[in-house]
Amino acid sequence: MRRCLQGILLLLCCSASMASGQTVCDLDQGEDTLLQQRLETLVEQHGLASATRRGALALTLLVLTDPDHPRLAQINGHTMLYAASLPKIAILLGAAVAIDEGRLTPDAALRKDIDDMIRHSCNACSNRVLERVGRDQLLELLQSPRYALYDPEGSGGLWVGKDYAKGPAYRRDPLAGLSHGATTFQVARFYCGLHLGTLVSPAQSEMMLDAMSRPAIAHKFVKGLADLEGLETYRKSGTWRSFHADSMLVRSGDRAYVMVALADDPEGGAWLERLAQPLHELALSPPVPQGRRGN
Repeated sequence: MRRCLQGILLLLCCSASMASGQTVCDLDQGEDTLLQQRLETLVEQHGLASATRRGALALTLLVLTDPDHPRLAQINGHTMLYAASLPKIAILLGAAVAIDEGRLTPDAALRKDIDDMIRHSCNACSNRVLERVGRDQLLELLQSPRYALYDPEGSGGLWVGKDYAKGPAYRRDPLAGLSHGATTFQVARFYCGLHLGTLVSPAQSEMMLDAMSRPAIAHKFVKGLADLEGLETYRKSGTWRSFHADSMLVRSGDRAYVMVALADDPEGGAWLERLAQPLHELALSPPVPQGRRGN
């Protein structure tokens, strides 16, 4: 019953967003002062404030329990960092859009490649899906007004400018020169749209959610939340040398949130594992201290 009510609320929110032409969440008014203070305190308590100050750690926490009033907190959220395999979520979106537009046939081989690309982070699978979506078409989609998941005149965002294989990039991002880049803010926007069902059609939204469920690589955020029960998680991570990335949509009953982290440090994977449960607790904490609630 609770999941049914949640679905109705999301459908109403989705309808309103689509009617206004908005495809990916507008978070301009989402910054939450109290959540921001708590996030900064959490980072300090876990000994990672210096990492954020030197730009080695970026974090975004987005609480979506009330879809009409998202609550956003972030540190270095608009900083482009190398994100390894995390930007495969952009390829996933490109495939879903191409299927919706009739440019791509959702055959069994494609679906298996999509599942393995996300769940197992298979590089060869990613390259096959990217080939079918189109490299230039994907970059156009990410920069389009409809999605605006990469802003070339702002702080960038999600970028895939190289196959997941040896060889040169075919197009590096124009701001940071990265082949596979992201900002935690734009990744959080992606997950917000995924949660609300505004990215693509209902059928392809379901396909994307299914591919991102049941992650097969149990490290970072997944390992950090392993002891908790009753969570629905949708996730994509990335690792290359000292670069560690993770991103996750978490649904817990009628509550939901997104957490995204990018790190550039040999210990980055351990940082993300250590932060997962405190971020979870922060996301589910009351938005206003109990003692300050009005009558």
